[in-house]
Amino acid sequence: MPNITVQMYKGRDPAKKKALAVALTNAMVESLGCPIAAVQVIIQDVEKHDWAHAGVMASDPKPGAGA
Repeated sequence: MPNITVQMYKGRDPAKKKALAVALTNAMVESLGCPIAAVQVIIQDVEKHDWAHAGVMASDPKPGAGA
């Protein structure tokens, strides 16, 4: 069974998540020829204070972003 996991910042609208799940499912079915019922999509919401890139937390103020 194909399983797709998406990690993204928390706060997206449920309708947008549903649209993403449909698009990813359809892409998997088209690419692999697997049955639609076999595809699972897991969306993990992550707080910005739990996500870092290059040692910088996503929740940290960006340089030049003003106070």
